[in-house]
Amino acid sequence: MTQVYIWLSDGVALFHLGYVLFVLVGLAAILLGAVLRWKWVRDFWFRTVHFLMIAVVVAETFANFTCPLTTLERYLWAKSGVPAESVTEQDSFIGHWVDKLLFPGFPQEILNASYCVVGGAILLALVIAPPRRPSVKLFCRVLDRNRDKRKAA
Repeated sequence: MTQVYIWLSDGVALFHLGYVLFVLVGLAAILLGAVLRWKWVRDFWFRTVHFLMIAVVVAETFANFTCPLTTLERYLWAKSGVPAESVTEQDSFIGHWVDKLLFPGFPQEILNASYCVVGGAILLALVIAPPRRPSVKLFCRVLDRNRDKRKAA
């Protein structure tokens, strides 16, 4: 049964890493895309989700609230019988290395400052390369197509 908790913890850790990578790689892509005039980096929904993801992290920082993903991962490690602070490669290769990537040993103040800097950079990117508003005409065309399909059926 303890192995199940380790696998679940690994899954949460991988999701957490994916979250962080989406924010960081997304920021790099937006900045590069603004210079290279890539249209997709100005997509309204991509930019909205991207901004909201970092806004949650910054809000947690200011509220002095531990990330729910970190809390869940530590809970699962505790249920497995392995202290989250001392996970080794023998306990879980994935959990060990993902934890090293997410929490490289810097003081919490440095991590909090980095979250705020990335949040500020994403906010600045919204000003420098604003997203395109979703097209109302496109939305209406999709609705019309769906209505036509229902009539034909």
